Amino acid sequence: MNLTSREQGLVLELTRALSSSLDLTEVLARAQGVLTQLLPCDYAALCVSRPEQPGHYEWMGLGAPGILFAHYPELATDLVSRKELKRNLLYLRCREMGLPLEHVLAVLLDLSEGWHGGFTLYREHALPFSEREQALLEDLTPYLANTVRNCRLFGHEATRGDVLDALFRHQGAECVVMEPPEHEKLRTPGATELLRRWYPEELKADDSRLPQELREHLTRLQALGAKRPPGMDTWTRSGAKHDLKVTFVELPEQRGHQPWGLVLQECARGIPLPEPWRQKLSRREVEVVQGVLSNWTNELIAEDLGLTLNTVKTHLRNIFPKLGIESRTDLLYQAAWRQKPG
Repeated sequence: MNLTSREQGLVLELTRALSSSLDLTEVLARAQGVLTQLLPCDYAALCVSRPEQPGHYEWMGLGAPGILFAHYPELATDLVSRKELKRNLLYLRCREMGLPLEHVLAVLLDLSEGWHGGFTLYREHALPFSEREQALLEDLTPYLANTVRNCRLFGHEATRGDVLDALFRHQGAECVVMEPPEHEKLRTPGATELLRRWYPEELKADDSRLPQELREHLTRLQALGAKRPPGMDTWTRSGAKHDLKVTFVELPEQRGHQPWGLVLQECARGIPLPEPWRQKLSRREVEVVQGVLSNWTNELIAEDLGLTLNTVKTHLRNIFPKLGIESRTDLLYQAAWRQKPG
């Protein structure tokens, strides 16, 4: 969307705040003031949960009263008209509890790491959220999701020591820490061998360097800054049976430098498509679902299939009801669950 110069400045300030720490509480505290200037609201809340634990939520409030979280299961309801709302018992119950909520604006955060969540803005006055404000929150969603993901991956260790130590402690992955464009600060012991397996020709002569395509991708990320598109911080190289997944994590600034962590993971190809689903979908819908199950963004699916982004979104809207599924996160969870033996 076209932003004013003021909005551009606030978005830049917000993205800096979101990458300023790996402590989620600290990050949200820094981001709160900027966020409420971009999207005026009375308070906001972040909710994170695990797909296999329905009804279990972890809440973090940006000015939101604790009573909202304590009574959330009671207050969650479908959208209704204003006339119906004022007769709704839940609406009256909110006012009894001192929560005169009038408008809510929420987005889904698909974290793709065994977590999913939502970010919600609340207004207590009658002015509804505008279409422009809705579009702005949607544009900010990838940054919010990346922040939660990074803090989930490394925040627990980072609270006990240095951020770089947190990267070393991360299980199931190797890490390389760079100061763009070329200076490497450190790498975990197995990173060299992993990269040598995936880039045997390039690293034959010098296995101490980062492969060229990873250096180039990091340079693009750094150059784009806050304008980088959703999904660009995750990069995949395909192999015969496995993929090399590289997650680029912008780390908090250290002594005037902006380091980046490259988290390297070998992983099996995307979740297989359950056979009963194939029978319910058209050929093109099957291709779109396979892209989702490979953890591709909508943009990448569109590029791979030669479709427009809107066409991919339309296919997904048609696919969900055919499969009895509510969302992209639910699709990934249901597909993975169907692969379990028994």
